[in-house]
Amino acid sequence: MFYKYLFCFSIITLTVLGCNSNGGNSDFAYIGGEIINPKNKNIVLYNTKGKVADTFKLDANNRFIHKITELQPGLYSIRHGGEIQMVILEPNDSIMFRLNTYDFDESLVFTGNGAKKNNYLIKTYLSNEKEAKKLVKYSKMEPEAFNDFVEERRLRQLGEFYDFLTHNKESEFFKSIIEANINYNNYADKEIYPFAYFGNNKLIHIKDLPEEFFSHRAHIDYNANHLSNFFSYNRFLSSHIENLATHNYYQHNAHHSKFDRHTIEYNKSKLDLIDSIITDKTIKNNLLKYKLIDYISHNHTEADANILLDYYLTISTNDDDKAYMTDLVSNLKKLRRGNPLPNLSIVNYNNTEHFLTSIINKPTIIYFWSSNSKMQYRNSHYMVNKLKSKFPQMDFVSINVNDNDDRFWKKIINNYNFSTVSEFKFKNSREARKTLAVNYLNKSIIVDENGIILHPNANIFSSEFVVILEELLQKKHLIVKQDAL
Repeated sequence: MFYKYLFCFSIITLTVLGCNSNGGNSDFAYIGGEIINPKNKNIVLYNTKGKVADTFKLDANNRFIHKITELQPGLYSIRHGGEIQMVILEPNDSIMFRLNTYDFDESLVFTGNGAKKNNYLIKTYLSNEKEAKKLVKYSKMEPEAFNDFVEERRLRQLGEFYDFLTHNKESEFFKSIIEANINYNNYADKEIYPFAYFGNNKLIHIKDLPEEFFSHRAHIDYNANHLSNFFSYNRFLSSHIENLATHNYYQHNAHHSKFDRHTIEYNKSKLDLIDSIITDKTIKNNLLKYKLIDYISHNHTEADANILLDYYLTISTNDDDKAYMTDLVSNLKKLRRGNPLPNLSIVNYNNTEHFLTSIINKPTIIYFWSSNSKMQYRNSHYMVNKLKSKFPQMDFVSINVNDNDDRFWKKIINNYNFSTVSEFKFKNSREARKTLAVNYLNKSIIVDENGIILHPNANIFSSEFVVILEELLQKKHLIVKQDAL
């Protein structure tokens, strides 16, 4: 079983390490493990730069073992079936892990040399995730109370970590990673807080926050390259840029005006800030890319999308990103209201291939989900069931965006009793997501009975969604005004 496999692995590793204990090159590490309920047979290893380092296969027992030579200590990541897990790797590590894809993060356990630090990393990640879900509730606190609460939580988490270090000898690099994970996650909550507490109508009062509220900004490293692929660091930078741009917004807009995060001036300001305060190319280019995606994915005019794209192209230095963004803007032009829906190949539950437009014969909402996001696919199907009862004149088409084995997709459908009649997946997921600009899962596309786009980017979870749908159906003379859902 797994533990027998682990024992054999440990013997091999100890033998190899022993052979290199007398002055040989030890800049390598082993990583291996077992995946329960694999989504496919592929494992992809990404290096500290976020680039693909190697690709390998699970064996017949869904296990693998891999030696990384010429190891650069740092944060690596493993990708399987769309799920990504960060791993700290340093010379002489021999890490094994076991996980169940049905409960990816919660089931992940590391063993072997280097396991303790990675189990602690998982612990802090799960704690961050749990706290993030409570942020809306926490954001109802008054500013002084929220500031004290976050700072007390940060110091408590650091105290627990330092206690761990008194019993476990770990490297300075590992220490810096966990400290960054704790600090930047708490700093991010403080940057996000004003948007939740004040809302769009009163965001001008961001200037009235206590002086010490943003004292953490004195400790920011904007160019921490070793954290460039780290979620908590990027979460902080993203919300921090939004916050700084908001201050700029009210320098050029009336203080009483409602905050509008979709203006081209506000979004250009974000690109300016990124370009001016960040010098690390990896961090800068990633932030520029995702801020532009966030802007152009919403319903802006073609002219505004082109203006911001042209500006982005002058400051990004990543040619691959620039090509991707140019294609994305081009694809979004084809998804404008009044254009026909692209005719993509989809596959139904019974493995029959269709063209997407061929299954549309009345006004339809096309929505998307990923096997990797349990909460999202459960909530989206629940919301659609509510919409079905309110809008019986509509059809609803559910499309899975993954490129995993079909059996994994079908198992989720069966486990949750989703109606197989309206469940599909793309035949070529990568190209289809690009064509339909599916950059986030809550996107939905509304079309009429002829497959003509009525709305290219509606969010079924938005408080405004029902109003938007009612207005579209009224124009089609399919309903009279209805009460809100």
